[in-house]
Amino acid sequence: MPIKLALNSPAAQQLATEGVDIIEHAVAVRQDIRPLRIALLNLMPNKVNTEIQLARLLSSTPLQVELTLLSPASHSSKNTSPEYLREFYKTPDAVLREKFDGLIVTGAPVEHIPFTEVAYWNELRDFMDAAKSLSFRQMYICWGAQAALWHKYGVERDLHDHKLFGVYEQSVRTPNTSVLRGFPDQFNAPVSRYAMISEAACARHPDLRVLAASPITGASIIESSDKELFVLDHYEYDTDTLKDEYVRDAAKSLETPLPENYFKQGDAANGAANSWRPGGYLLFYNWIYRMYEDVPYNLAAVGTPAAS
Repeated sequence: MPIKLALNSPAAQQLATEGVDIIEHAVAVRQDIRPLRIALLNLMPNKVNTEIQLARLLSSTPLQVELTLLSPASHSSKNTSPEYLREFYKTPDAVLREKFDGLIVTGAPVEHIPFTEVAYWNELRDFMDAAKSLSFRQMYICWGAQAALWHKYGVERDLHDHKLFGVYEQSVRTPNTSVLRGFPDQFNAPVSRYAMISEAACARHPDLRVLAASPITGASIIESSDKELFVLDHYEYDTDTLKDEYVRDAAKSLETPLPENYFKQGDAANGAANSWRPGGYLLFYNWIYRMYEDVPYNLAAVGTPAAS
């Protein structure tokens, strides 16, 4: 089914070339279907690429999805123009009185900064505190997952001097969960981070369970007892995203090695093979499907005990 985006947005135009159905407001209203409302707090520098990657996965179910884009008011983006943000984005404060079926908080390239020293930390902290009252289900990705686990559960991350960078095999740790329905016992995930959340750190908290992990890169997918999802890796990444990050880091003279298990025969000249795409689609399909099964039809009930 279609995803509802502003038709004049770069993300909508790119997705349309890929065959993704984009629906405008007037058509959505005529269909007389309550769409799933998803809020996306986009903390990534290249906002358009992140919009495309996540909207592509969110559009893969039979359900109509309405995507609301959010960006912190307390941070001035260096890579996205103020005009673009004014046209296509809202601030978190602007939606606090709205209700959403789902909320996604992305990663951000700020791992080496203590959480409380990140420029928009107070705004993000307050928004995470309000997440349960304004959305039915929450997904936190990469740094967003690290921040949420630390703020909500006190889970400490292990920071490495070297970057965990490449495609790594993950193993299912908790079988027979709806989040990983249809996943094989082992599957691949793109990893691009300096921090690791250990399985032992999660095990110390009774409200958390690790669904999938790697002995090299730690926990990959974590679920809380109230069905918050913490995704430490980038299942939404395009085939060339790790390559682009490697080129970017090299231009900054950062000592980032070639991404592991990514280029064919380990040679950048051979290009990359996308081995994680099925897992990305399936992860988001399962998240949306379970949300659709459980969420009250009347979104006004979100945030009340009856909707938990």
